[in-house]
Formats: sequence, structure tokens, C-alpha cells
Amino acid sequence: MIKFNKPYITGKELLYIEDAINRGELSGDGYYTAQCSKYFSSKFGFNSNFLTTSGTDALEMAAILSNISEGDEVIMPSFTFVSTANAFILRGATIKFVDSQKNSPNMDEDLIEALITEKTKAIVVVHYGGIACDMEKIISLSEKYNLIIIEDAAHSIDSYYKNQPLGSIGHFGAFSFHSTKNIISGEGGMMVVNDKNAIKRAEIIREKGTNRSSFFRGEIDKYGWVDIGSSFLPSEVTAAFLYAQLEDLDSIQTKRKEIWNDYYTQLKSIEQFYYQLPVIPDYATNNAHLFYIICPSIEKRTALINYLLNHNIKAVFHYQALHKSSYYLNLLSKTNQSVKPLKNAERYSDLLLRLPLFPDLSKNDINLICKKIIAFIRES
Repeated sequence: MIKFNKPYITGKELLYIEDAINRGELSGDGYYTAQCSKYFSSKFGFNSNFLTTSGTDALEMAAILSNISEGDEVIMPSFTFVSTANAFILRGATIKFVDSQKNSPNMDEDLIEALITEKTKAIVVVHYGGIACDMEKIISLSEKYNLIIIEDAAHSIDSYYKNQPLGSIGHFGAFSFHSTKNIISGEGGMMVVNDKNAIKRAEIIREKGTNRSSFFRGEIDKYGWVDIGSSFLPSEVTAAFLYAQLEDLDSIQTKRKEIWNDYYTQLKSIEQFYYQLPVIPDYATNNAHLFYIICPSIEKRTALINYLLNHNIKAVFHYQALHKSSYYLNLLSKTNQSVKPLKNAERYSDLLLRLPLFPDLSKNDINLICKKIIAFIRES
């Protein structure tokens, strides 16, 4: 079976974990957390970055730092993972969903302004597959209406918008290092704070609402409870694993991009049969987080999934549009509202199919996957 995903191991993970154990630093914010932080600052200019236990936690930190509270409205795409919405629902926000673009799963930036009201507090931008949204349009809206921008950059390590690293453009950026991502730590994430006025508070929120970090730096003689927060920081074991991955980032990215480009070259011909391949705008780079095809119908997608599975190839669909989820529909019913159709988000839920993509995927496997997809299309 060719798996959909296989976590990539550099070979140094256990060595660094053993070193963390020998250092006696296991609870977080030790040597390896500092090494990761230095790397992100040097490589991407994320000068105020905080490792978290997940991308979800990073989003929840962003919601707290944005002072989201009951009655606030937050705009975000419907075609995204549930964590994007949950982080703000937990603060009492009302979610306003934006449809996707016709030729990309990213949110349609031209539809955002119509959703802005006097209650709107923030826009959450999801860079699907590590492909940037048009940030100039979103920044313009942020400045016009005084809105906070949170980048859900879970897919987006080492990806750029006009030479700016994703996650560094909005007020806050949230990354994931889940085992399905380009760089992994099993579970893990990072909050990037680009708003200088929020850096000190981010440190407090991450440490359960205490000024414990200031205490360990010797800035105060004791620490206490000064704000809301939670235990968002990961252990040194997680940070040690992540650092081994970061040291191999360039190699990992080279392999992923070679696979992505190979898929694109071999499958370009299927577009004549009404299958769609990813589109990369001129302002965006491609970090090869995933490779997808858009099928002509849900029936074709289901048949293709089964066909590939019968040939020992695991391909999978992706998000179910959140505006049609049972939880969101229940929220609307409480205020006698009905869901508005978002045809493009619904289309990607029904038609998008992701192909296997991980650094250890062999050339022979790529050739086989492409051969079987083309054979299915021609036979059907």
C-alpha cells in the first residue's frame, strides 16, 4: 500500500531527545525550545515566536490576544479545518464564513468586505496548501475597518507572499507541526506575534496567565496570576524532535517540491477531461505541502478513490465546508437563521482529492500513481 502520508524522520530526532533528557530539561522553554526559536528568527524573521503544543493552541492564543469576546464577529473561510473556527467560538465570537475562489480553495478576498459590520473584530486568513491569499487586499480591509488579521499558516512553513514569509504579515501567525505537515514534531505548533504591543501578553498567556517567564529571567522576585491563559508550551522532547527536522528543512523541501512538480508534469494532460490541477498565483510561492486534483463530480471522485485503493494507493479528500456542519447549523437554528450556500467551498468539499506526498515517496510510486489516475480517467 502506498500510504497517503508517512512521517519523515531525519535520523537525529532520538539523539536530540536523549540529549534533552540528559540535560534534565523536559518541561518546556529549555535548550531545544530556544534553538528552535533562534532558527525561526534567523530563517524567516519570526522575531517573536512561541512554540505551542499544537496549531490549534496557537490559534487559541491568537483569539485571546485579539481580545475576542461575546458579540464579536470573526470572518474566515468555510473550507478549513475546524480548529480555525473553534478557537474563536470558544471566546464567544460569531463566525461569518467566506466562500472559496473559483479556481482555488483559498478564501475569495473580494467577498470579505460585504461581510464586515460594526461588530467585526478580525479576519482569519487560511493559506490553503501553503499557497498565499492576496494579502494586499486583506491588509487594505484591515486598515480601512481597523480589523485584526490572524494568519492560519498551518500549511505554510517556508512559503511566501511577495517575498514575505507567510505568518509574518498579519498581526498573528499560527503554524502546525502535526505529523501531516512539512516539518513535524508529532503534535506541535507555533504562534508568531507580529504586533509588538502583544508580545509581552503572549508570553503570559502561554504560561497559564502567569509572569513565570519574567521570574525565570530574574526580572521579578516572584511570579503570580496576572491574566487569563493556559498551558500552551510544549515539552523539550517535542522541541528536540522539531529541531532535528528544522536542521533538515531545505532537504525536506527540495524533495517535496520535486514530487509536486513531478505530479504536475505527469498529470497536466488530465485537465482536458475536466479535472483541475492546483493554481499558483504570481504573488505566491509553492511549499509543496499537498498536491490535489479537482474531480468533475463527487461520483467520479468516489470512484477514483476506490479505484486507487484497489491498486494499493491511498488518496483522500479533505475538509467538509464548516458552514454546512451540524454544529454551525445548530448555532444558526437558535437564532432562526438559515445557512447561505457557498458554492465553491461546497464544491471543494465534494470534488477535491489529495494524492500521497511525503519526502520518502519514490519516483516509481509517483509514476504508478499518475499512471493509474490517467488509466482511470481514460477508462471512465
